[in-house]
Amino acid sequence: MIVKTSNISYKGANALDITVKSGDKTFAPTWDMVYYLKEGRLSWEQYEEMYQYRMRDSYKNNRERWEEILAMDEVVLVCYCKDDKNCHRGLLKEYLIKCGAEDGGEM
Repeated sequence: MIVKTSNISYKGANALDITVKSGDKTFAPTWDMVYYLKEGRLSWEQYEEMYQYRMRDSYKNNRERWEEILAMDEVVLVCYCKDDKNCHRGLLKEYLIKCGAEDGGEM
């Protein structure tokens, strides 16, 4: 499985929207996480820690969905951020790589 990232403008069949607004809640941050990061009430390091905890919980409680994604030939994780630096799509890509996916980079 190859995992790539892109902003929300990517509309390919293999796109996986992971936004809290319109995406798959299995992989989305919370609204509070998004707002607090934008407002400066959370540092990137705090956000990263919270998202990692959230994804560990998600993996335990939504294992079938994770396995479904990992069974795809290729997935492109999309959200509204400009790029995958300091963005949860980059974090999720790292987690999927730890689960056996290959890094396809940012589109």
